[in-house]
Formats: sequence, C-alpha cells, structure tokens
Amino acid sequence: MRTRHTLTATAAAVLLALTGCGTEPEPDAKAAASATADPEAQYLSQAHDIKFNGTPTDDELTALPPQWCDALADGHSVEWTFSLSDGNLYPIGQDWGTAQQDAYTLLVAGVRAYCPENLDAVKDELRESGDY
Repeated sequence: MRTRHTLTATAAAVLLALTGCGTEPEPDAKAAASATADPEAQYLSQAHDIKFNGTPTDDELTALPPQWCDALADGHSVEWTFSLSDGNLYPIGQDWGTAQQDAYTLLVAGVRAYCPENLDAVKDELRESGDY
C-alpha cells in the first residue's frame, strides 16, 4: 500500500513538473505581464520622463494613444497622424507642447503600450525618415 501511494505522489510530481503547474513564471515574464496588464501606467511612466513645454495632465496624455492606434489601424502613417492638415494628433495642448523628437518618443511609448502590433511599422517609418 505504501508503495502505491509513493508511486502516485511521484507520478503527480512528475506530471506537475512537465506541465509547468505550480511553478513561478520567469522574472522577465512577470515584468512583461504586468507591463501589458496596465497600458496606461506603462505609457505614463515613460511620458513623465519626457520634457514638455508646459505641463500636460495625465488625462490629456492618455487621450492620445487610442487615437494614434485608431489612425494606425486605419492604415495611416506617422506623418499623416501628426500632420496638422490631416490627422492633427500631434501631442500638443492649449498650454503645453512637445519638440518633434519628444513627440516621437511619446508616440512610440503610446504605441508600445496600447497597440504594440503597430510598433515595428512606426519605428521603421521614423527610422526611414531619420527622425528616430
């Protein structure tokens, strides 16, 4: 009887080890999961590191990425998205603004957090233009 319980416990332990149940995820996997779990926090942590001309509110900043993602999903370029005559989604407010390089950094942060499927295309366009 004791042998059967030992074999059952051993088999269960082997099965758990093979399926990965009961194990902690790798530290990098935890960081990635927490970063993608809250895109707003991920984006704002990077946005707060950018130097603005003035002081945008978090509400102003977080209003931008969903609009950028919609424009990109519709097939528009970064140039179109930021153009005042087209997308008109350049990060600027009534009392604040951003230099072009900082605007691109903010855009990349927003795309990385909110619509990462567009990140490679955005970076490629910025690199090709020499602006990133």
